[in-house]
Amino acid sequence: MQASIHVKTAEEQAAMRVAGRLAAQVLDMVGEHVRPGVTTAELDAICHEYIVNTQEAVPAPLNYRGFPKSICTSVNHVVCHGIPGDRRLKDGDIVNIDITVIKDGFHGDTSRMFYVGEPPVLGRRVSEIAHEAMRRGIAVVRPGAQLGDIGHAIQSFVEAERCSVVREYCGHGIGRVFHEDPQVLHYGQPGTGLELQAGMTFTIEPMVNAGRRHVKLLRDGWTVVTKDHSLSAQWEHTVLVTDDGVEVLTLGASGAI
Repeated sequence: MQASIHVKTAEEQAAMRVAGRLAAQVLDMVGEHVRPGVTTAELDAICHEYIVNTQEAVPAPLNYRGFPKSICTSVNHVVCHGIPGDRRLKDGDIVNIDITVIKDGFHGDTSRMFYVGEPPVLGRRVSEIAHEAMRRGIAVVRPGAQLGDIGHAIQSFVEAERCSVVREYCGHGIGRVFHEDPQVLHYGQPGTGLELQAGMTFTIEPMVNAGRRHVKLLRDGWTVVTKDHSLSAQWEHTVLVTDDGVEVLTLGASGAI
């Protein structure tokens, strides 16, 4: 095991479960507010108030390396790290809401796609492909599996569906630190990379583009968009490698992955 990989103790795993559950509850809560006419800044304010006052937790993105808001809102062709602002959502938009909370020093990190009204066929399709890709990545997690197995499961499925996987941004280890080792790529070859062991916690969060995989970073230093302006979708869970498989720490009230 690499020295930089932090395997969580039973007590740390319990704390991670709490943080993960709280992050999922924020997404459960905000869903009803995602509707035509709402601004992404209003969604940010709703989530901030809920995290700070109801959950008595900390929104991890706020002031993280200068990020100015408490959540990320990535709409349509925004791949990730969209900054909430005065943009009003309209019928047909698809939006990823990315939540990370800190509770008792531990991070829970998860994101979901939401439809604003009725999404276009392609918007629904790319969202469903991204969701299934995440599920397939999670399904291969177990002690003895390798990171390349996760990436291959995701990449092979997405590309068979004639979409593309973003390569510049990836999943990551998580615990007391927001982003720790290992990096979890969403592409790769089976039988390669770090071997997983029980007690590891990390995110799986494939970013899937309806068009080409290439992206660009906007001048704000955060917002990442598709170069070809195609729609993009992302889903994310924090997972724990167990003795015999995987536990998803960020399940919502539905219990579905």
